[in-house]
Amino acid sequence: MKRKIKEWFSIQLVKNPGRMVLAAILILNILLFLISALVISAFALQGTEKMSFVEAAFCTITMILDAGCIQFVIADIGESGVFITIFCLIIVILGMILFTGAVVGYITNYISSFIENANTGKRKLNLNNHFVILNWNSRASEIVNDMLYSEEKQKVVVLVQSRKAEIEKEIEERLSDTINRENRLVFKKYASLPFFARQIAIYKNRFKRNLVVIVREGDVFSSKQLNDISLSQARAVIILGNDLNNSICKFEQIERAEEMTKGNSQTIKTLMQVSDITADENSADNQKIVVEITDTWTLELVQKIIEAKQVDGKCNIVPVKVNEVLGQILSQFCLMPELNSVYSELFSNKGAEFHSVPYHKEDEITFVKEYLKNHNYAIPITTMENNKGTYAFYVADSDKDIRKKSVIPPLNYSVSLKQNYWIERKNVVILGHNSRSKYIMAGFEAFSREWRKEGEEIVRIVVIDDKKNLEKMNYYKDYPFVIKTVEADIYNRELICSTIDDFVSHNETDTSVLILSDDTALNEDIDASALANLVYVRDIVANKVKENPDFDVESIDVIVEIIDPKHHDIVNSYSVNNVVISNRYISKMITQISEYEALFDFYNDILSYDEEGAEEYDSKEVYVKKVKRYFDEIPKETTADQLIRAVYEASLDEERMGVSNPTIVLGYVKPGGIVKIFGGDLTQIKVSLDEKDKLILFSAH
Repeated sequence: MKRKIKEWFSIQLVKNPGRMVLAAILILNILLFLISALVISAFALQGTEKMSFVEAAFCTITMILDAGCIQFVIADIGESGVFITIFCLIIVILGMILFTGAVVGYITNYISSFIENANTGKRKLNLNNHFVILNWNSRASEIVNDMLYSEEKQKVVVLVQSRKAEIEKEIEERLSDTINRENRLVFKKYASLPFFARQIAIYKNRFKRNLVVIVREGDVFSSKQLNDISLSQARAVIILGNDLNNSICKFEQIERAEEMTKGNSQTIKTLMQVSDITADENSADNQKIVVEITDTWTLELVQKIIEAKQVDGKCNIVPVKVNEVLGQILSQFCLMPELNSVYSELFSNKGAEFHSVPYHKEDEITFVKEYLKNHNYAIPITTMENNKGTYAFYVADSDKDIRKKSVIPPLNYSVSLKQNYWIERKNVVILGHNSRSKYIMAGFEAFSREWRKEGEEIVRIVVIDDKKNLEKMNYYKDYPFVIKTVEADIYNRELICSTIDDFVSHNETDTSVLILSDDTALNEDIDASALANLVYVRDIVANKVKENPDFDVESIDVIVEIIDPKHHDIVNSYSVNNVVISNRYISKMITQISEYEALFDFYNDILSYDEEGAEEYDSKEVYVKKVKRYFDEIPKETTADQLIRAVYEASLDEERMGVSNPTIVLGYVKPGGIVKIFGGDLTQIKVSLDEKDKLILFSAH
């Protein structure tokens, strides 16, 4: 029996030390009260002859809580015995230690432990319809930031292995920067109003933090900790990959780069754990799991997990191929630089954006025509079918705008499109490299296949890079549209400048210069080579203006990719409109896909081109086309709704055009990079185009 008691005591002391300490405090204090009460009531002292045991216990407690209450037992120290006096003093001292000190200490420690457990993520969160982000990388803060623009209040829980305080600081800085910037725009908008009217307008329209973010530190592979953040009731779960440039030294960076090209086993492990929880019958319906993919090995295993674990109506897994998407985006920006500003808005929750709605009615053409007859706050663009059903897609400022109906004036406006329209040749200079280089070239290759005419290349590219990376890409010999490669690192200024200058001078059409940032560089070197190359390119443009004051500066489009958003202002100071924070696009897409799963297939479609020689162009893309090349005559001034319907009707004229190419106008671009995407009441948007303007179009070709 004695052995069992010792064993039980030993186990409890290890597993529940707090409870054992509390029990010891209670037992010792109870013993102190009992012994003290018995001793005091047993002595027939003057003034205490009639003191019962209960009265003695009360006096003991009062002495412990307030030493001055000793007078209830010892009214006159001179008349009381030495023993009772010393005994009462011992009670007071022991009480201060065993009761007051021990209890206060225990409660203080319990409160500290409670706060610490809350901070470290040991308390269960009872949430539902929230977003969960597992792991953290350079794209994560942008995902959280984009949720600020959501129409409803959002809750986000971030679970990471470490760096909780650092991540909380990063989120706070990012959100505060956005809120302050948006509120500065609000102040500027109403600055001309009288004082009281201005204050009221600012109060009603100021940008608010409609977002709650909780960062928890723990094990993303632990089912308990995943359940503690109510993963089964989440609206969407976003599984992020690790960053390469968090390496602490060059050798580790090389090692990690090689490992990441092979695959990401951590992503697979996390997805298996998450899909097991979300596929359970007690989980919320229609949960989405968005997974970042950067290599083929991980993609193949994710597809197998989808086959095994995906449950329609429960667990919907969406793999986002990060490098491929960014490669396609960067190639499109080189071909049509204005798309940077267009996608920046359409891929975000701010302003006009893409929306999807389940749809089960007419074909696409009938859908667009019928919708335009009695709606003027949203633009219908297409319908698509996937394994979940058929969806209609719109461009609108909000979901509410899609449902708004109104009386639309009849179409009394017409345009004439050129029958043999063809995109003019694109000239591109690529400076540097990153891990997405081959996907960037794949984007050019796809565009070239669709727009190649009679064997003539529609794209001509010059690549300037260091010898090591040119060798890695086999000097781009697999791409017939790459007409030249030049070995030069960032220190070969004269060779870089002379190559670009020569290429620009020998081309009549515009030239795009794409400056890539090496995402495999160490943290201290991030964006360094891109910024150096930017200085060279701006110097070339400045020299051309000196030589010829009439030189068209806009004939050279500079697209600078940066990884760290902190360098955005530096790049802007060099008068570059097309700053591409590449990770931000992935973040925006992930945010939208986590809300509208159907957008995943839609994005895959608009970022890819059709195969060469296709009789019918099925894949639809966003194009930026010059007004003077697209129309037979410059359209007269009109409203956005009239222009949209007129262009759509003209694009359907297969007899005149030779092919049906349903085309929707999304907006226009003015010289100087002024981009206008239609949103709100289309009948109230005035549109006046001239030959230097460009149209933003959604079409198959």
